[in-house]
Amino acid sequence: MSKYLEFSTPATPQAKDLKADLGLSSQGLMHLDRVFWNLPTPALYEEATFRNEGHVAYGGPLVVNTGKWSARAAQDKYIVREASTEDSIWWGEYNRPLDPEKFDGLFARVQAYLQDEEVFVQDCYAGAHPDYRMPVRIVSERAWQSLFARNMFITIRDRDELKTHVPEFTVIAVPGFKTDPRIDGTRTDTTIVINFAQRLALICNSSYGGEIKKTIFTVLNFLLPFREVLPMHCSANVGQDGDVALFFGLSGTGKTTLSADPRRKLIGDDEHGWALDAVFNFEGGCYAKVIRLSAEHEPEIYACTRRFGTILENVVQDRTSRRLDLDDDQFTENTRAAYPLEFIPNVVAEGVAYSHPKNVILLTCDAQGVLPPIARLDPERAVYHFISGYTSKIAGTEIGLGIEPEITFSACFGAPFMVHHPFEYANMLKARMLRHGARCWLVNTGWVGGPFGIGKRISIRHTRNLLNAALEGQLEEAEYRRDRLFGFEVPLSCPDVPSEVLDPSTSWGNAEEYWRRYDGLAARYIENFKLYAAGCPAEICAVGPSRLQK
Repeated sequence: MSKYLEFSTPATPQAKDLKADLGLSSQGLMHLDRVFWNLPTPALYEEATFRNEGHVAYGGPLVVNTGKWSARAAQDKYIVREASTEDSIWWGEYNRPLDPEKFDGLFARVQAYLQDEEVFVQDCYAGAHPDYRMPVRIVSERAWQSLFARNMFITIRDRDELKTHVPEFTVIAVPGFKTDPRIDGTRTDTTIVINFAQRLALICNSSYGGEIKKTIFTVLNFLLPFREVLPMHCSANVGQDGDVALFFGLSGTGKTTLSADPRRKLIGDDEHGWALDAVFNFEGGCYAKVIRLSAEHEPEIYACTRRFGTILENVVQDRTSRRLDLDDDQFTENTRAAYPLEFIPNVVAEGVAYSHPKNVILLTCDAQGVLPPIARLDPERAVYHFISGYTSKIAGTEIGLGIEPEITFSACFGAPFMVHHPFEYANMLKARMLRHGARCWLVNTGWVGGPFGIGKRISIRHTRNLLNAALEGQLEEAEYRRDRLFGFEVPLSCPDVPSEVLDPSTSWGNAEEYWRRYDGLAARYIENFKLYAAGCPAEICAVGPSRLQK
C-alpha cells in the first residue's frame, strides 16, 4: 500500500492482536506505519485481495503473479563473510561472499525504504523436531507472502506462545526494493543475502515465494550439522512398519509426486533433517510444481489446487469464470502451489518419524535418455552420486532456462542451498546409512527411447512400480547385471514393469548412438567430480564411471 494513503484495510482492527512482545524495533525496523502481526489465513486473504495482490479462484485458492520473478535467482545469493563464516562456508558459485560493510549499507537502505510503510509479520518455527526447531520471523511487504510463510513453516496457534516468541533468525522480504550493484557490490538489482552474525536475511527485488523457504533452508544447512543433524533436500515418507524412505532430487525430478503415496504417510515434501533419533520435516507445508498437473496421476496435490488456503503462483486463471488452467504455461513452466501439509490426507501430523530410513532414493531426470530407470548403489557409489547430483534442469525452475532441459550437476541434489563442502553432507549420509542398514537407489524419472525431443518421459506408473518394489523389498530377490560404465547394479526384472524398460539401450533405434551418448554422460560425470575430488577420500573417487574403450 502507498505510504501516502491513509485509510483502514480489512484487518486493521486486528493488526496487533497477535503481536509478539519482541517488536521489530529490536531488529532495526523503525518508524513503520502499520504492522500486521501473525494474521490468520482468512485475514491475509482479505488483505491480499484488498491490495490487489491476487485473486480468489474457483474452489478457493489465492492466485498471485510474481512477474519476472517466476523462479529462484540462484546466481544472486550471497552470504556475509565474517568471523563465524570465514572458515566454515564452501565459498564459490552458490555461496558468494559479501563484505559486512556492504551488508550494513544495504540494510540501512532497506530500513529507510520501509519507514512509513505497512508490513506483515509471521512468527513461526522451522523444524518439527522439538529438540531442533528454530524460531523464525518472516517480515514481508505483501500480505500473500505472509500467507506463504504461514503455509510453508510451522505455525504457532497459541496466543501466549506468540506473545513470547523470540526469533533466532529473521527474513525480510522487500520485493519492491532494488539493490544497486554500483553501491552494494552485487551482480544485479535482485539480491538474496544471509548474515549469520546478525541472524538476518534480506530478499530484495524478488516476489518469488520460493526465495523465502530456500533462505531458511540454507540457514538450517549451515547450522544443523554442528548439532549432528544432517539437513537434506529431500521428501520423506514412512510405511506402516516405520520404514522411512528419503527422496532426494532437484525441482522437476518427482520428489513431491513420488513421495505422495497413498500407502505410506508423508513426513514432508522438500526439506528434512536426519537426527540421531528421527527424521523430521523442516516445514509445515508443501510447495509443489503444478504445471500440467493431473487429477488422475496426482490426485492429492491436484485437490489442493481447488482449496481455500492454497496459494497458486503464476497459474493461469480465466478471470470471468475464475477457473484455473493448469496446462497453460504462458507465465512460466514453474507454476507452484503452496499449501499446508495438513491438506494432504495421509501425513505424519507432527512432522517427525522416530525411526530411520531403510531406503534412500536419489532421483535424477536424465534428459539424455541413457540411464536405467533404477539401479542399486553400494555405499561408496551412493556418496559419489550424492555428491555428483546429476539431473537436468527443467524449464522454468530457475531464471534464464529455456524450453529444453539443461544437463546439470547439483551437489547433494541441492547445491544452491549447501553451505559446507558437499563431502561433509555425503559423509554424514553414508555414516547413517551404514548404521541403520539403509539401501540406496538411483532412480531415473527422465527420458527413454532417446534424448529429449526424440524419446519420451518415463511412465510415472513404471516409476511407481519400481519404487514400490524397492521399498517393499521385492528387488532384494531379483537378479542383477553390473552396468558397463557406472558399475552400479541394475535389476533384470521387476513386478509389473516390462523387462525392456529396465534396459534403456533396447528402446533406442540406434544402439551405437545410445552408447555414444552414454559415454558422453560418463565423461561429464568424471569432469564434474574434479571439483570435489580434493575434498573426498580415494575410495570415493575410485568408484566413478569408466569410459568406453576405443
